[in-house]
Amino acid sequence: MAIEMMTQAGLDKLKKELAEALAQRPVISAAIAEAREKGDLSENAEYDAARDAQGLLEVKIARLKEKVANARVIDESKLSADTVQLLSKVKVKNLANKMVMNFQIVPESEADFSKGLLAATTPIAKALMGHEKGEIVDAKVPSGIIKFEIQEITL
Repeated sequence: MAIEMMTQAGLDKLKKELAEALAQRPVISAAIAEAREKGDLSENAEYDAARDAQGLLEVKIARLKEKVANARVIDESKLSADTVQLLSKVKVKNLANKMVMNFQIVPESEADFSKGLLAATTPIAKALMGHEKGEIVDAKVPSGIIKFEIQEITL
């Protein structure tokens, strides 16, 4: 897995999720032990379900451990509002429909469009990256090309 840039808040959230997953291990082990005590394992749906849950949990724990190990926290003190970059808060105007939008460019793992957090991997974010206030950029999206004017960049 490649290095993944994220905010300190994003890393803290990942670590919390990992701790919660690790805390589930004893609960699932107890459920397996309880199901095992009920007799014939070949026809024990409770045992099968507990084993499946354990397998899914272990996959989740492995994935989270890898993400935490490969995470690199973005040094926000080195960011600038001169151009659009990761963690920039951007105000743009869609030149086709005159709609003004505000969002922050964030790592993919922290994206939540409903909260205005746009993944840096999206076509719009990619188009804006590296550009300055006042520039007009073309974002190639599935429905075609959208022209945006960058009205404001803040941190």
